Amino acid sequence: MSSLSGSNSTITPGLLYHDAANAIEWLCRVFGFTKRLVVPGESGTIAHAHLAFGNGGIMLSSAEVYVFPEMCKSPRQVGGVGTAEIIVFVADADEHFKRSLAEGAEILIPIESKPYGGRGYACKDPEGYVWAFGSYDAWAEPRNDA
Repeated sequence: MSSLSGSNSTITPGLLYHDAANAIEWLCRVFGFTKRLVVPGESGTIAHAHLAFGNGGIMLSSAEVYVFPEMCKSPRQVGGVGTAEIIVFVADADEHFKRSLAEGAEILIPIESKPYGGRGYACKDPEGYVWAFGSYDAWAEPRNDA
């Protein structure tokens, strides 16, 4: 498999939010994402957005206008349970944890040293998505122990 031309990121999660406009602001303020593209929809919805973080990012839209509602649901639509964990490499996990805690992210696993290296923590955003932030970069060096 090869990388897409002009892209360093070949996997991009797509998330649905019921209050996508506020989610975008929250994700940028609390987690450190930056807006690349925000396409407004009707009645205050978000038709499509790209948020960047390092050389990756996420795409998101308003759950109410998602064109395949039988295919994907937000955690809010399935009782607040996340079905996947979004894992993000950060250079300083302790500082990132402090900001998330101060901004009211629901902390699931407090900051800790990990047995495989680095430090990290896990939390939920206001919609219920599970996020893990840590200083362990799984892609930094090749692994031969798999």
